[in-house]
Amino acid sequence: MLDAAATLPVEEPATGRVLREVPVLDADAVARLAARARVAQPGWAAMGFAARGAVFKRAQRWLFDHADRVRETISAETGKTFDDAQLELVVQAQSFAFWAKRAEGYLADERVRSTAPLVFGRQVVVRHAPVGVVGVIGPWNYPLVNAFGDCVPALMAGNAVLLKPSEVTPLTALLVAEMLEDCGMPRDVFAVATGARETGEAVVDEVDYVMFTGSTRTGQAVMRRAADTMTPVSLELGGKDPMIVCADADVDRAANTAAFAGMNNGGQVCISIERVYVEAPVYDEFVAKVTDVVRGLRQGPPAGAGEVEVGAVTHPPQVELIAEHVQDARDKGATVEVGGRQADRPGRFFEPTVLTGVDHTMRCMREETFGPTLPVMRVEDVDEAVRLANDSAYGLQASVFTRDLAKGEAIARRLECGAVCVNDAQVNYTVFDVPMGGWKSSGIGTRHGAAGIRKYCKTQTITLTGRAPSRELHHFPFSARRSRLMAAVVRRIYGR
Repeated sequence: MLDAAATLPVEEPATGRVLREVPVLDADAVARLAARARVAQPGWAAMGFAARGAVFKRAQRWLFDHADRVRETISAETGKTFDDAQLELVVQAQSFAFWAKRAEGYLADERVRSTAPLVFGRQVVVRHAPVGVVGVIGPWNYPLVNAFGDCVPALMAGNAVLLKPSEVTPLTALLVAEMLEDCGMPRDVFAVATGARETGEAVVDEVDYVMFTGSTRTGQAVMRRAADTMTPVSLELGGKDPMIVCADADVDRAANTAAFAGMNNGGQVCISIERVYVEAPVYDEFVAKVTDVVRGLRQGPPAGAGEVEVGAVTHPPQVELIAEHVQDARDKGATVEVGGRQADRPGRFFEPTVLTGVDHTMRCMREETFGPTLPVMRVEDVDEAVRLANDSAYGLQASVFTRDLAKGEAIARRLECGAVCVNDAQVNYTVFDVPMGGWKSSGIGTRHGAAGIRKYCKTQTITLTGRAPSRELHHFPFSARRSRLMAAVVRRIYGR
């Protein structure tokens, strides 16, 4: 058991200095948070959708009233640029507005007209009730959008929430707790449990549902632990997102999109472009253009608006992993077109890197790199590109570039992943109306859309029988005549 008096240092990736120490909550402390949440949750649920939505509408305004502080907090603990931090703020504001407006419709009672013979003339209602206490275990790459963002639909559904942020980036979560208190969130409905692995395990043990975002390896551990208490889980895990560039693509757009979606947030995005397959006729042109864009990117500590494109590497072990992937590719014959090494400056920075001459024997094409690297592979045709794109344990998102939209959609339908963008990348995440989730080792369940809030609910079916005879045909006692009549009715309905 962890010592409740222990603390964790939070480092600034761009400089290495310690920003702040945060407390480590042990299992007993987490249990106390969960107990208070259970007491507070029924009152929060009873407030109704309008009152809960009003809290988040106020939070939406709070974000912009305190925009500088929000951006500075995110940038300080993640090392991301002003513009990457601003994107988090904007998407989170969108999330507040969306769930405040749509939650009630998604969770409204459903009156079902059944064709089942035994319920003829009866009413059937399905309702969605909050599960109780939801545990959200968030990642370090997007401490606002991906960590706290998953709390919003859970709260709008009427649940209490325990947020366990990454031990690398807990400061945004603590700021969010302050925001919700300022905006009228009742006491104990939302709480932040800071700490490391043992704190996360305690959260899994105490809650009624777990939403986890992070690595596939850790997600498997979460799922195993949740099985002990039969706690349902939703997991958004690793990705190795492919891009396919067809011979008829707009190569300029493809190159610009690859550079952005491979390097934004320092390549530390679950849906980063991590491998590119380019048809032979446009391969050289694509490589020249994407290398030119990446070579021009400015990298450095968080600065003002528009001053830096690529920030620091947030998680310390990630720098070594990125370097290992690049070196492995070099050793196996790949060419570094630009970048390829840890930047020679204070802090955790890896140069934006383009690799060519790559193949599937290399780790950079098989394992999640999660850094500012872009390996580009020549393919002979679309069939080879699709085969290689699907040759992966992951299946989160993919991109296809072609001037023929019908062709692009046809290729998209052949790809084994949860989302595909044609002539674009990453934009699907901002479409809150539709589900976003992974196939294969990229996860279980989805966020966003109706499923993204209903997962935080228990369903209850209510069958209402009004005026009816005192005894149905199928009731006891049986008789030969009634049994034959029932058989004849069933045969007439289903035996044709």
